[in-house]
Amino acid sequence: MKTILKRIALGLAAAMLMVGAPGAQAATLVQISLWDKGADVQMPTGIAYAAPGLDLTKATMGIKASPSAVKAGEVTFKVTNDSKDTVHEMIVMYLADPGKPLPYLEAENRVDEDRAGDKGEVSELDPGKSGTLTVELKAGKYLLICNVPGHYGAGMWAEFTVDQ
Repeated sequence: MKTILKRIALGLAAAMLMVGAPGAQAATLVQISLWDKGADVQMPTGIAYAAPGLDLTKATMGIKASPSAVKAGEVTFKVTNDSKDTVHEMIVMYLADPGKPLPYLEAENRVDEDRAGDKGEVSELDPGKSGTLTVELKAGKYLLICNVPGHYGAGMWAEFTVDQ
């Protein structure tokens, strides 16, 4: 009888390990689409986050996050480059001061990632390719950006919220 009880206990323990510890939750999944209107369309400038007179209707490229808000904790971004001909990337930036522009390197036509609060990225993806990023995010405001030169300033960013 003791042998049977030990086997049952070991079986239950193994099953719990496979399923996960009580209270453990899988990462929240966020689908990301990196899009543009094509390489032959001229990229506008001045459409960076928090730019004065911001008009997103002029953007020829962008980022769509679904959902655009999640609960704090582990978040997995499944990023797909939906472009037919342009390389894109996705970087998660923490906004310490929402509404304030990210530090920008004018000479390089891109965001200064080291100063901007980079939390992780899916590096350059060829058209049609996908990648994933899993990060632990605390509550706050974030910005998802493509930092290929010129893309961020052309409107390739999306606000992202992490709630308590």
